Amino acid sequence: MEDSTTELAPNKEDSTPPPPSFTGRLKLQDFMFKAGDDAIRRSPRLSTSSTNPLPTVRIASPTHSSSSKRKSPFSTTTKTDDTNSSSPTKRPKLSTSPKKKSVPSKYAPPSVYAHLPPLPDAISPNLLVLFIGLNPGIETSRTQHAYAHPTNLFWRLLHSSGLTPRLCSPTEDRSLPKLYQLGFTNIVSRPTRNGAELSKAEMDDGVHILEQKVRDFKPECVCIVGKSIWESLWRVRHGKGIKSHEFRYGWQEESENMGKIKRDGGEGEEEWKGSRVFVATSTSGLAATLKPHEKAAVWRELGAWVEKRREEIKEGNKTVTPPGLLGE
Repeated sequence: MEDSTTELAPNKEDSTPPPPSFTGRLKLQDFMFKAGDDAIRRSPRLSTSSTNPLPTVRIASPTHSSSSKRKSPFSTTTKTDDTNSSSPTKRPKLSTSPKKKSVPSKYAPPSVYAHLPPLPDAISPNLLVLFIGLNPGIETSRTQHAYAHPTNLFWRLLHSSGLTPRLCSPTEDRSLPKLYQLGFTNIVSRPTRNGAELSKAEMDDGVHILEQKVRDFKPECVCIVGKSIWESLWRVRHGKGIKSHEFRYGWQEESENMGKIKRDGGEGEEEWKGSRVFVATSTSGLAATLKPHEKAAVWRELGAWVEKRREEIKEGNKTVTPPGLLGE
């Protein structure tokens, strides 16, 4: 038993592991870098592919005759000779959508703005001036105040011309007959966005209504605010349109007075000679035919007459200074 025990005891020298090395089944020593090697290290797979490169395959492009060449869809030139064929093909400009132009307004029937209320008149007896406008705009109809749009020059021209001693607001339109003897009405009562949406027929129909208002309230002067209104008045009175040489801004002839009242029988002298007519420029912001200083000059002529009349009334002189004769 002792002998068998001695033979099975482990030997310390045999149990020591061998030192590390690159030897083995993978043979890693073949991949070790050697300082003396001048060649570039390459993978065996790359060296194999470099020695046996894959053959390149060239695909021959089909040849076409000059007559069978496909034309560019953008080409607008026709080949006539070799010189033209060598020149580069011209491409037309790509079509672009034109810029949208502002479409002018056309006639709008009353149903379009039926939801907007008309503007009441501001008229009373003993007026110095009764202003006749075209019709209420949308902003005027909504606010129920005359010439209420911010771009409208009416209230500024009243002040700068001397018709009012201070700049008034559209909210004061109902007070002007009492404050300054100024009143307002229109040739057409229904609202629209602009004058182009009105017809000549309904403007002409408003002339007789205006004449009756002037007869009822007898203002000293009637101011036509805009050329188109005077054109309707002229058309109804004379049966034809006004010609360019017949039109002028400012005071009109006494024969054009509005609201004349004739004596019974309709002949002879008038019982009332009517209101003198002054044609002023339009105050709309859309009316750009005249420059601002030109508009101001026309309105100043009316303002000067109103200032003179107020002085006469203040002095107790009831004699009416004939319009247009202030300098005489």
